[in-house]
Amino acid sequence: MNDLLIMTLLVASLFALLGSGVWIGLTLTGVAWIGMQLFSARPAGDAMAVTIWGSASSWTLTALPLFVWMGEILFRTKLSEDMFKGLAPWMNRLPGRLLHTNVIGCTIFAAVSGSSAATCATVGKMALPELKSRGYPDSIVIGSLAGAGTLGLLIPPSLIMIVYGVTADVSIARLFAAGVFPGLMVAALLMGYLMVWALLNPDKVPTADRSMSFFEKIKTSRSLIPVVLLIVAVLGSIYTGLATATEAAGLGVVGSLMLSGVQGSLNWRTFRDSLMGATRLYCMIALILAGAAFLTLSMGYIGLPRHLAEWIGSLGLSPLMLLLALMLFYIVLGCFLDGISVIVLTMGVVLPIVHAAGIDPIWFGIFLVLVVEMAQITPPVGFNLFVLQGMTGRELPWIARASAPMFLLLVGAVGLLYAFPGIATWLPKQIMG
Repeated sequence: MNDLLIMTLLVASLFALLGSGVWIGLTLTGVAWIGMQLFSARPAGDAMAVTIWGSASSWTLTALPLFVWMGEILFRTKLSEDMFKGLAPWMNRLPGRLLHTNVIGCTIFAAVSGSSAATCATVGKMALPELKSRGYPDSIVIGSLAGAGTLGLLIPPSLIMIVYGVTADVSIARLFAAGVFPGLMVAALLMGYLMVWALLNPDKVPTADRSMSFFEKIKTSRSLIPVVLLIVAVLGSIYTGLATATEAAGLGVVGSLMLSGVQGSLNWRTFRDSLMGATRLYCMIALILAGAAFLTLSMGYIGLPRHLAEWIGSLGLSPLMLLLALMLFYIVLGCFLDGISVIVLTMGVVLPIVHAAGIDPIWFGIFLVLVVEMAQITPPVGFNLFVLQGMTGRELPWIARASAPMFLLLVGAVGLLYAFPGIATWLPKQIMG
C-alpha cells in the first residue's frame, strides 16, 4: 500500500475520532495503534506500553507541572489586584496611556504563568473593568488584551516551550533564553501599535489621571517588586547554570507559596484549588504527550516521516518557502486545535524536514511558538478569544475582528525573526555557549 493511501487513512481516522468527541490524547493513541497494527510488523500493544511509560516518566517533563502550579498559585494571590495600581502611574505620559497596562501586565504575568489563557484571564480580570470605567473603547481594549495574552506562550517559562523541548529533544534552558528577546519584541510591537492608534484617534483616549512624583510612583508599585524578584530568581537560576529547568520550577513553586503567604492570600482553599487546577491541566497535557509519543513511534515504523521529508526535499524548496508553507499549515491547523496539540501532532513529521533544510531547531522552536500564538486569536478554536468571550459576553466574530490587527503584528514579528535570526539565537549563545 502506498504512502499517500496510508496517510489518507490515518488522517481520516484522526478527524473521525476528534469529530466524535474523543479526547485528543486518546485519539492520538488510537490512530497510532491503527497504523502500527495494520501497517507494521511490531506488536502494537507492547510498543504502546513501552512508549507511554517512557513518555510519562521523563525527568525533563517534571518541570511542566511545577511551572503550571506556580502560575496557579500566583493566579490566586493579590497580584492581579496590585498589578494595575502598580503599572498605571507609569503609563500616563505614553500615547494610549492606560491601554499599555494590558501589554506590560501580560508581559509580567507571562513570566510567572507560562500559559496564554491564564495570562489573558488574569490580566483581563484586572484591566477590563478598570479601562471600561475610565472610558477606553471596548474594541481596542479587548483586541490589545487578546494579542498581549499570547505572550504567555513566548516569554519564559513557557509550557509550550517545555512541550516542544521534550518532543524535539532540544535544551529547554536554551529555548527559554531564546524566547526572551522575541517576547519583548512582540510586546514592543503591540505597544507601538497602541501608540500609533492613540495618535490617530486622540478623541478616543480619556484624559490622564493626576500626575504623581517619582517617589509616589515607586510607592504605588512596591507590591510588584516581590513578583519581579521571583521572576529574576527563577530565570536567573536557569541561565546562570545554577539550576536545571525542573529545579528552577521547584524554586518558583516555593517562592510563589512564600509570596502568597506574605500577602495573606494563602489558605487551605487557595492551596487546594491551585494544586487541583495544576493537576487537571497537567494530566490533560501528559495524556496528549503520551499519545503523541506513541504516534511518533508508529509513524517511524511505518516510515511516513522519512518518505514525506524525502518528498519535500525533492521539491527543492528554499528555507524561506518551506517556512512560509509551514506557517500557513500551522495557522490552518491552529484554527481547529490548541497549540500543544498542534505541536505534538506534527513534530514527528515536521522535524526531519526542518533538519534536512538545515534550520536551527532552537530558532525553529521560537518560530513555531510565534505561529501558534497567531492561532490563539483565530476562530473557531482561538483559546484567547474563548477566554475573552466568557469575560465580556461579546460574540466571537466581534472579538476576532477586534484582534485582527494583533494577528497582523504577529505575522510581522515572524518576518522580523526570519530577517534577524539573532533575535532568538544570540542570547542562548551568550549564556550557554
